[in-house]
Amino acid sequence: MEVKTKDLWVFVETNEDGTAKNVGLELLTPGRDLATKQGGQLVAVVIGSKVDAAVEAANVYGADKIIVVDGEEYAHYSTDAYQIALCALVEKYAPTSILIGATNNGRDLGPRVSCRLHTGLTADCTNLDIDEESGNVAWTRPAFGGNLMATILCPDNRPQIGTVRPGVFKKGEQVEPKAEIIKEDIHVAAEQIRTQVLEIIKEMGDESVDLEGAEIIVSGGRGVGGPEGFDTIKLLADELGATVGASRAAVDAGWITHAHQVGQTGKTVGPKLYIACGISGAIQHIAGMSGSDCIVAINKDPEAPIFDVADYGVVGNLFEVIPVLVEEIKKARA
Repeated sequence: MEVKTKDLWVFVETNEDGTAKNVGLELLTPGRDLATKQGGQLVAVVIGSKVDAAVEAANVYGADKIIVVDGEEYAHYSTDAYQIALCALVEKYAPTSILIGATNNGRDLGPRVSCRLHTGLTADCTNLDIDEESGNVAWTRPAFGGNLMATILCPDNRPQIGTVRPGVFKKGEQVEPKAEIIKEDIHVAAEQIRTQVLEIIKEMGDESVDLEGAEIIVSGGRGVGGPEGFDTIKLLADELGATVGASRAAVDAGWITHAHQVGQTGKTVGPKLYIACGISGAIQHIAGMSGSDCIVAINKDPEAPIFDVADYGVVGNLFEVIPVLVEEIKKARA
């Protein structure tokens, strides 16, 4: 596709009430840096139904332009309707790069759009930059099961597209709204939408665990020794008002459900406080929590890689350390 602009687009996904999902607002932060380096504008793209709240949010988080597609057919996400709308916008405005949140919907939409536009897509990125030599976006993501990080370029096709996990970046400071708002009238006929929403189930068991929105997370790994070990993890989490997380090793062992998993194949999180208990610190796990404001590691192995990223480390048996921590927290509150 011929590029008409040097603009960078951020797809701001919406909830069913018309508000913006956090990941789209988070992506405006790296989007600003990339757009500046590319010499273009930062453009937020909002598709949904009754999306005034999402448009307002994109405006206060620094978008230069906001392209809005508002219609009843976008009230519930569907691959067909959203793909048709986004492809029509890209063909009209021809941006050079697009960032999409790696939510369930984003992971569905990104590949479909890239295929229709005959371009590439880099999935589940954890870092973004501009390659100085070529001027292309440098998309960094875990590869080979999370054992190393790969940086990928898309030199020949446009737009460059990548999905980025929620929580990798943080929302920037709010600014005075100044964006140019462009409303596009794009409608999709009912017969073009091949799926229909019959029922929406808000919560299903542990799937309601909100790791991405948690301010404090206490996670357990192989060192908890079994499912009963998470009872100790929960003691600390309950005392701190925290959410319980887990490493892939604990989930694969069947000690706790996948809804609690942090890491490359789980959730990417960025809480104010992350406490890793009995977690060795494999790169797969680090990729999912290294953006935390403060990381505390508890591990009996002083050589554990988790201590390389921790702000504070406690070398000791978690079953001895955690009860002491809980008692000290209670004393501090008394």
